[in-house]
Amino acid sequence: MIRTVAIKNNKEIVKDVDIIHLVKGNYKWYWIDFNQPTEEEIEFLREPLSFHPLAIEDCIHHLQRPKLDYYENYTFFVTQSLNQETISKEEVNFFLSENYVVTFHQSPSMEINEVWNRLIQSPHIQKWDPSHVLYNIIDKMVDNYFPPVYKIEDRLSEIDENSTGRSMEVLLEDLFDTRHQLLSLRHTITPMRDLIYRMLNSQRMTEMQGKMVYFSDIHDHLLKLTEMIEANRELTTDIRDSYISINSHQTNHVMKVLTVITTIFMPLTFIAGLYGMNFHYMPELNWKYGYFAVLFLMFLVGLWMFLWFKKKGWFK
Repeated sequence: MIRTVAIKNNKEIVKDVDIIHLVKGNYKWYWIDFNQPTEEEIEFLREPLSFHPLAIEDCIHHLQRPKLDYYENYTFFVTQSLNQETISKEEVNFFLSENYVVTFHQSPSMEINEVWNRLIQSPHIQKWDPSHVLYNIIDKMVDNYFPPVYKIEDRLSEIDENSTGRSMEVLLEDLFDTRHQLLSLRHTITPMRDLIYRMLNSQRMTEMQGKMVYFSDIHDHLLKLTEMIEANRELTTDIRDSYISINSHQTNHVMKVLTVITTIFMPLTFIAGLYGMNFHYMPELNWKYGYFAVLFLMFLVGLWMFLWFKKKGWFK
């Protein structure tokens, strides 16, 4: 689907203008949105818009790394938004010039829809221009990066507290899934941060003059997001190491108790083995109270070893 909006020189807004009329018409500026376009609609990028084949190729191929390319009369941007339900990346492309902005996306974009409606309903249309549209969409994209990061922080708090008493295997599996999500977010946010940084230091984007302070604010948000992600990744490492240490401690404690029990039974096993050899000439074999004496001896040996180990603190 393709939708268009144009701003006349008298500030009047005109919607659903044919693309050929937009290119050849006398408008102050216009916005063309390619929303999940068909193959026939993609051809408009070639004619009459006449965009470079490399830029068109980047639009068609999904999930390019965020970047910007300079062409003769426009600048091409590749950006990435986040699907709030699946936390997956979705590509949004921009063609920006002084008198137009063209957006291209293969998936529905809530950010573009919101900015589109704000433009149509704005009572102050004079403040809008192509670079302002670009700023508002990217600003909304970056704002939508925050909720998934906050959800991950809450999830890490639940894993750390483990108030529901889940097993360590389940917690570690959940922890590694969360760490994978953080890695995916970092692969989106870091390139976007680099893209905005390059925009701020560009000397060729004359259409962005006067808007750099706004993009600097976006860059600050991306820096904050980067720091939050790195902090959360370090937290996942700390939680993982803590669980592994606790598991090792519990295992060592169990092994220590089992070793103590085995050690107690070693002399008892020796005594039982000694009197189980069934030699005929063993004095205790013919003694009336020999059986009970040996049992009492085994009991004393076991009790003495238990008390000695307890005094040594081996049961703590």
